[in-house]
Amino acid sequence: MKKLVLLGALALSVLSLPTFADEKPLKIGIEAAYPPFASKAPDGSIVGFDYDIGNALCEEMKVKCVWVEQEFDGLIPALKVRKIDAILSSMSITDDRKKSVDFTNKYYNTPARLVMKAGTQVGDNLVELKGKNIGVQRGSIHERFAREVLAPLGAEIKPYGSQNEIYLDVAAGRLDGTVADATLLNDGFLKTDAGKGFAFVGPAFTDVKYFGDGVGIAVRKGDALKDKINTAITGIRENGKYKQIQDKYFDFDIYGQ
Repeated sequence: MKKLVLLGALALSVLSLPTFADEKPLKIGIEAAYPPFASKAPDGSIVGFDYDIGNALCEEMKVKCVWVEQEFDGLIPALKVRKIDAILSSMSITDDRKKSVDFTNKYYNTPARLVMKAGTQVGDNLVELKGKNIGVQRGSIHERFAREVLAPLGAEIKPYGSQNEIYLDVAAGRLDGTVADATLLNDGFLKTDAGKGFAFVGPAFTDVKYFGDGVGIAVRKGDALKDKINTAITGIRENGKYKQIQDKYFDFDIYGQ
């Protein structure tokens, strides 16, 4: 009798635990080379704001997260061939990308900035960039902006596979500067030893044509997953989980207006 009671109690405890058995795992694509949003810890694990937000969303939706690493410019192709189900990798919501994928509501919004040697003078018209070598991440909105706005002013645009590669060449003097997300540049470069002697120069870049309506999560066209994720974003904003994650990485409201 005692064994039956024990077995019954165990069965009830198993049933009461959260389970992902009935849900297909959610494969999320990410580029882990974009601190503080996503990068590799010394033990090889992924860490960062994007990663924590993704795990919180999966917990809210009661599904299991499976993270799939991919270079940034390969994320949308991977989504289309169903290698992944969603992209959560600081991807800005732009009209150009909307032709290929659907986006959830934003989960953060920050401007783009230009980083060069401290003391470099760059006005709002950016004419001082003529002849300067500017590094950008290949496939990013910053590459498009640089090619369409900075290149006509005479800047030499140099595409790279990752932002970390750009930092190395900026620090070594092989590049004069880089354009990227302001928070990324501040935390991933300016606050590091390699970034000493460099600073933000020129204006903040916020043109919706290039930088979209914030950063969202991309899913395949017509996928109902978009609505589920939107509900989860609202959920973690309301229950305090979003703020808890935000405060771990930033001392300001990264969600934006």
